[in-house]
Amino acid sequence: MSFSDKPSYGGKSRSDEGNLHTEKIQVERKTFIFTLKENPRGRFLRITEDVGGRRDTIILPATGLKEFAEALQSVCEAHGQLPPEEVNED
Repeated sequence: MSFSDKPSYGGKSRSDEGNLHTEKIQVERKTFIFTLKENPRGRFLRITEDVGGRRDTIILPATGLKEFAEALQSVCEAHGQLPPEEVNED
């Protein structure tokens, strides 16, 4: 069974969902895939974290995208105000 054929909630395959837009980023050893999708129940954002073939996913209804983006922006701004991290090279 491939990733796209795995049953999603409701017993339907992921291929029943329409991809509207996808972005992919690599951060250290992790790959993050952001996919805006649509199915009969509505639009949603699927965020998948892939680490060496192990995948974890969260689903965010499109109605929460603006609030999610604002919260993420707030966290990014807070991080930008912190002193630089000390990297332990032991």
